[in-house]
Amino acid sequence: MARNNNLPKNVLVARFSALGDVAMTIPVVYSVCRCNPGTRFIFITKPGQTSMFVNPPENLTVIGIDVKQYRTLGDYCRLLKELRRDYDIDAFADLHGVLRTYMLRAACMLQGIRCRSIRKGRRHKRALTRPRNKVMLPLISSRARYREVFFNFGFALEEKFTSLYDNGKADPTIFASVTPPKKENEKWVGIAPFAKHKGKIYPPELMEKVIDELTKREDIRIFLFGGGEEESRILGEWAAKYPHVKNLADKRHGFPVELALLSHLDTMVSMDSANMHLASLVGVRVVSIWGATHPYCGFKGFKQRESDIVQLPMTCRPCSVFGNKPCSRGDYYCLAGLPPQIIVTKVNSILDGQ
Repeated sequence: MARNNNLPKNVLVARFSALGDVAMTIPVVYSVCRCNPGTRFIFITKPGQTSMFVNPPENLTVIGIDVKQYRTLGDYCRLLKELRRDYDIDAFADLHGVLRTYMLRAACMLQGIRCRSIRKGRRHKRALTRPRNKVMLPLISSRARYREVFFNFGFALEEKFTSLYDNGKADPTIFASVTPPKKENEKWVGIAPFAKHKGKIYPPELMEKVIDELTKREDIRIFLFGGGEEESRILGEWAAKYPHVKNLADKRHGFPVELALLSHLDTMVSMDSANMHLASLVGVRVVSIWGATHPYCGFKGFKQRESDIVQLPMTCRPCSVFGNKPCSRGDYYCLAGLPPQIIVTKVNSILDGQ
């Protein structure tokens, strides 16, 4: 296919923010790279997130940028000058749509660089999360919003992403320092019980009941994912208390190791959090638990099934896009009211091939 000469040759792509948001860009960015091999894409994000881009396309360069060093328009003009010197940038795809990327976009426009920016649908999200007269309709996904940015440049974009690993699973030697390879007929389950905000966290005492019930299976091995001192303490207690449970929050293993391990799971139990998206990137089914937030907001995991979503039909849900607002009832019943057995039943059905 002949190249469209009007297409940019070196596209700067920006998405900072939370880990899960950056993870959601990967299916789109990898696909646009593979569909447009004549264009080079330079993706900038936070330094700690660059190693998440495992097995990138040849025409993708991922760079970590410490945004704390850039505060003014002049700072972003300087950043753009440095990037143009190394990569000859001729277009900017803003996948974030916040003040810092607005300033970077302004710097691009001052230098005559073509820009396209994400439409975040804030008005529709407010209508979905307001206390009264909610408009309970599913919004387009964040990935669709990312795709739209590239479509607006004229790029061809078919879905050419299934997993970070070509055959769906990583080489087990990558995570050999964490655990031996999976045994024949052994079932591996990941559990990521925490999230950034309380409105997205299933009560730990209920999640412990899930673990207690699952570990009654003789063929199961459970891996606990999380971060932070308090989270690590709780996960460590569970790992010490229950058989066949491994705590991965005991130290930082890094994205390449954890993603490789994730690819060998039979399923993952996760909140509406980054781990849901990381498991999605390696083709693992996720039993996702939703409280204050809702899949209608557009943040469901890549290719995740509606039947694997666990949530209560409450008229106050969703009350927040990100789960960061206090519960209007005060009891977070959207999470506390979910019986552990529902989660256990879904996990068992997946493990049993249903």
